[in-house]
Amino acid sequence: MADAPLFEVRGLHVAAEDTQILAGIDLAIQAGEVHAIMGPNGSGKSTLANALLGNPEYEVTSGEVMLHGDDVTEWDADVRAKHGMFLAFQYPQEIPGVTVNNFLQQAVRARRGEDVSVLDTRRRIMGWMERLEMDARFAERFLNEGFSGGEKKRAEILQMAMLEPDIAVLDETDSGLDVDALRIVASGVRAVKDDRPEMGVLAITHYRRLLDLLRPDHVHVLMDGRIVASGGMELAEKLENDGYEAFRT
Repeated sequence: MADAPLFEVRGLHVAAEDTQILAGIDLAIQAGEVHAIMGPNGSGKSTLANALLGNPEYEVTSGEVMLHGDDVTEWDADVRAKHGMFLAFQYPQEIPGVTVNNFLQQAVRARRGEDVSVLDTRRRIMGWMERLEMDARFAERFLNEGFSGGEKKRAEILQMAMLEPDIAVLDETDSGLDVDALRIVASGVRAVKDDRPEMGVLAITHYRRLLDLLRPDHVHVLMDGRIVASGGMELAEKLENDGYEAFRT
């Protein structure tokens, strides 16, 4: 399907714990596009992120998730990841006993499906850490254990850079970040995007401040499990001025 979008969501309905949360999401992301979804608390933003990456706690009751024209709705999360999907979590999990370096070595090997040079991977890790303003000693720390909020988010962007996904879903990556940390994370996303101009990005957020740095091509407003408006940065500006109630149907 040569004309198929890079990533597409068709009529997605999702339930969690027998409660319907998403009530028909339609979204198409072309190669190289940056999309943003904004919504208030409880609108279904994190449910959407988890459903897109195949979290088994979220049940797709109808609809499809498409990657490169292939229906991945029933694929496990690790299979989706190997085929080019990436999720930066709002609350990254700690993995005691596994260093950042070892985690990334294994993740890159799994993503490529072949043995990769440990030395070359290490060099890439160090190069990206420098670009993300991370101390070199960070690579020997256990993943996310004792990390500050900003360190966790930078570690997620480091993973994204190393895994070279085709589509990256950022689930409230700006949550809990101060101005300096937000700037570093946003510049990291842009740096990865510069290296992979065909990569699509879906940034899910509650606030406009991340969008001011990422400058998305398209902005969507999610309310009560549905996308109720789509446009450009003018939508983010309207939300800033009028709040979400202006979009409630």
